[in-house]
Amino acid sequence: MVDPHRITTVAGLRAIIGESSPATEVKIGQALDEFMRAYIGRSPFLVLSTSDPDGNQDVSPKGDQPGFVAVEDEQTLLIPDRKGNKLVFGLQNILAQPRVSLLFMIPGVNETLRVNGRAELTADPAVCARLTARGQDALLAIRVTVEECFFHCAKAFLRANLWKPESWPAPVKVSFGKMWTAKLGGDDQVAEQIDAMIDEDYRMGL
Repeated sequence: MVDPHRITTVAGLRAIIGESSPATEVKIGQALDEFMRAYIGRSPFLVLSTSDPDGNQDVSPKGDQPGFVAVEDEQTLLIPDRKGNKLVFGLQNILAQPRVSLLFMIPGVNETLRVNGRAELTADPAVCARLTARGQDALLAIRVTVEECFFHCAKAFLRANLWKPESWPAPVKVSFGKMWTAKLGGDDQVAEQIDAMIDEDYRMGL
């Protein structure tokens, strides 16, 4: 079915959204200013967007104690990579196509920081040691050369009431055990054992 309202041109898009103002565009920079560096220094969480050469996308969460991302200079960031599920989708993408996007967040702060640039991977022992956490060096580091950076306004977070606990829905338990047993076979007891192992792994990994 063809959507008669499909938007296919920039002109059609702008007819609905409107034009951006010079005041908005001026906030976009090519290097991390003092406000951005301070924000990164307090951020415990980011999402990393990558793509392969065919344009297939991947988004990966990265988190640790505030300041876990090191700011080498106004155009260079170092993001630690630690023990995980070993799927390395995003890391493989960086090897094939280095353009990445980052979205930094701070709990309770409605503004986010967006960074676009080019990434490379390094296993430099000095860099990995610099990114030590809980007595363990980073396995490797993602070095991002900043090409574009800007703060994003608060509207999305305000609409979502993201930092208002009283508005949150009831917690949902994601059971990898039930997912795996549904695909591979097993009963509720097996599912519970798998979930218990994962919970223990979470505790040991922190």
